[in-house]
Amino acid sequence: MNKPVIHFILSAVLGLGIGYIAYDVIPQGNGQEKEVTAVDQSPKAEEPAKEEKKSTETSTASAGEESILQSKGCLGCHSVEALNLKGGATGPDLSQAFKNVEGKHGKPVNEFLKEPTSAVMSGVIGGNPLTDEEINQVVEILKEASEK
Repeated sequence: MNKPVIHFILSAVLGLGIGYIAYDVIPQGNGQEKEVTAVDQSPKAEEPAKEEKKSTETSTASAGEESILQSKGCLGCHSVEALNLKGGATGPDLSQAFKNVEGKHGKPVNEFLKEPTSAVMSGVIGGNPLTDEEINQVVEILKEASEK
């Protein structure tokens, strides 16, 4: 083979490798880092312990809402801006999905999640179907988002 061709191929491989490392392996602060908050669980007095329990329950409910969308992979493609849930930009924002799905797909959101009419969602949910309980959790989150 010709020396310039070999140099070109080696340069291209090195350039792609360096580009991969610089833009994919090394985090660029793209806003997808998870925020972790420490909670002091030691009761200081009887009354403050009750207040801590209430705030822990509230944050657990929020985390529970977020976890179903994360555990089922929804936030990989979608965001729910009304609930400040950041996700992917591939799919549409789900803040108004509770109200808009029926008009767009001809069935309520809970039925859509059982049998999606869009090709993309059919493939996604077909490979990872939701249980009735999971559908109810997602519908409640989307309902809450549409009310904000």
